[in-house]
This record gives sequence, C-alpha cells and structure tokens, in this order.
Amino acid sequence: MYQVRGKWALITGAARGIGHLTARFMAAQGCNLILHSRSLAHTEKVLEEVKAQGVSACAVEADLNDLAAVERMLKEIDAMQLPVDIVLNNAGLQIAYHTDYLKTPVEDYEVSFRVNTIAPAMICYHFLPGMMARGSGRILNTTSGIALDVCQAGYSASKAALDKITIDLGSKVQGTDVLINLTDPGWCRTDLGGPQAPNAPESAIPGIVVGVFVNDGRSGRYLGAQHFAGMTLEAAVRKAETEFDSPY
Repeated sequence: MYQVRGKWALITGAARGIGHLTARFMAAQGCNLILHSRSLAHTEKVLEEVKAQGVSACAVEADLNDLAAVERMLKEIDAMQLPVDIVLNNAGLQIAYHTDYLKTPVEDYEVSFRVNTIAPAMICYHFLPGMMARGSGRILNTTSGIALDVCQAGYSASKAALDKITIDLGSKVQGTDVLINLTDPGWCRTDLGGPQAPNAPESAIPGIVVGVFVNDGRSGRYLGAQHFAGMTLEAAVRKAETEFDSPY
C-alpha cells in the first residue's frame, strides 16, 4: 500500500462536503495538506482540524472558473517549495438543471468546462512532471456517474471530458509508480448532490481516496467510492487492486 505519511497532498474543494472529509481522512493517515477553496476564509475550520491531527497544512485560494487565478495559485504553491506527491482534484460545479434542455445556454458549457475540466487538467499538467522526475506520485480526478441526463448537459459533458484526459494521461505512466485514476463519490447528500441524494457523504470514505493507496502501477481506472463503503482502507485497497482493472 502506498505510504502517504509525511508526503504533501493538494486537495481542491477542501472546505466542505467530500473535500472536507477527504482532508480529515488523509490527515489521519499522516499526510501533510495543501487545502484549496475559493476563499481562505472557507478553509479556516478544516485547516485547524487537520493541524490538530498532527500534520502540517496550509491553504490556498482560487476560483476555478478564473483560469488566471488557477495559474496564480499554482505559482503560490511552487513558491512554498513543497514536493506535491498527491493531487486530489475534488472541486467541481454542477451549474444548473434545465427541464427545457433544448434551451441549455452556452454559458453552462463554458463555466462547467473551465471548472470541471480545464482547471483540473491544468493542475495535473503542473504537478505531473515533478512526480515523474521523482518516480512516484498519485493523481485522482473526481468524476461523476451521471448518465443519460440531458438536463445537466454542461456538467455531464465536462466530466466526460475529464475522464478522457485522465485515461489518456494515465497511459503515459502505466506501469510506473505514478498513478492517475478517476474517483467517483456517488450521489451523496452534499451541497452539490442535494438533500434527496441516497448516500451520506461519509459513505464515500475510504473509496474516494482508495486510488491514492493502490500500489500496483495501474492507471486509468474508474474507482466508484460506493463499492468500498464501510470497508477498512486495507480491504478497500485489496479490492481495488484485484477487482478494478485499467483500460490499457
């Protein structure tokens, strides 16, 4: 199992929901954290919580819909001179639900792709070279199981594009100790999922991060968190490595 104690992980969308739970879980494993949100004020609570767990942590801010802000955030992280060994692209935006789907506005696609596809891709491209040079690293991009829903076309298309980018990138590191995989929390009762969702946010742990801990050199996998609900981390890793294959 990949060891994260003492390593540095960037978690986007760490202020609430799945990102908040992920930050606390990773801190419990001894992983140091760079916590992202749209505003530093949003991560004040979780920053205190993870530091209380005995790890080092700091916070950065950027609106992922503003690609210039994403660039500034990446430069700020570079200035910290911390080796980012783990990237958890958790942040995402489900912009709107259109019953009259044939009137889906162009802006839905523009915003969805900036937040859900382009910004995570920028982050991947930024940190991947360092991981490859060091010969080790993990990237998990959060996707969605949404399908056949034309009422949320911008969201579903942007996640499908992120899937494609992740799988294609993964083919370049297959067989190494740099792993790039997809994770899907399932439909959870978060601000994004809404109160009608069938799953508690806690059910996504440990599955939402199992792709960090797999240690078999296989990338490009789709790791649905609900398949691992209620399992120990060790059992979840065994299940991921034996039952979820890469597409190559």
